Amino acid sequence: MSDTFEGYRDVAGHQVYCYEWDNKGEAAVLLHGGLSQTSHWDQQILPAIADGFHPYAYDRTAHGFTGDRDGSMHFDYQVGEAIAYLESIVSEPAHLIGYSDGGIIALLLAIKRPDLVRSIITLGANFHHSGTLPLPDFDGIVSAEDQTEYNATSPDAPDTLAAKITKMISIWRSQPALSSAELAKIECPVMVMAGDDDVIAHNHTIELYENIALGQLAILPATSHQFIKEKPALAQLLIREFLEDLSYPVTKMPIRRTNPGAE
Repeated sequence: MSDTFEGYRDVAGHQVYCYEWDNKGEAAVLLHGGLSQTSHWDQQILPAIADGFHPYAYDRTAHGFTGDRDGSMHFDYQVGEAIAYLESIVSEPAHLIGYSDGGIIALLLAIKRPDLVRSIITLGANFHHSGTLPLPDFDGIVSAEDQTEYNATSPDAPDTLAAKITKMISIWRSQPALSSAELAKIECPVMVMAGDDDVIAHNHTIELYENIALGQLAILPATSHQFIKEKPALAQLLIREFLEDLSYPVTKMPIRRTNPGAE
């Protein structure tokens, strides 16, 4: 699949680095993780949606090729930017596939602007900051590999990377802070995916799934928070099958669900 666009577009008065691939159906937007960028994971997702959707993605402000702005790493800013992106670039409700922080943004979007969201797939996402296992402390030293990539991609000064990492880790210790009642407001179909050795606690992942009326759950075996790269074929299969049928699951032995169609 060839790119139809890669470059900067204006989103709410800011130059945001955007991607758009061939249009073969409804919009599907990839939302990358925190301290990451689109190019770190798009190739693991695109095979699942290339044939039936119109994929979009963008490097959020302060990430990848998109420069920083005041307050841009907080989730409130990132959700506002996502809304502006969907309204001005995508211009239709979209299926959201969000990895880690991208999944958090997708959940917040579905609560704040349900009219913009057709469905959600979260990949290793938490809805409350308490749901992650203990985060390591950052000693202020950036690896040579990360610094080299940052210097080659970010329009921000090289010495800003360490400050961004420090700020993002601080934010992760207090955000997000969604409640079960807020999750219950999400009306679109949601597939919650995680690795069986994910940084997100298992009980938290299950709580996320159980609080969404149209939720589905997938735990990928022998994988970590990086399950999309460790078992891409399995993850792509689950993504593809979820998006092919967004109807309420009717099973042969329902326990948590009801089967209204089978009564």
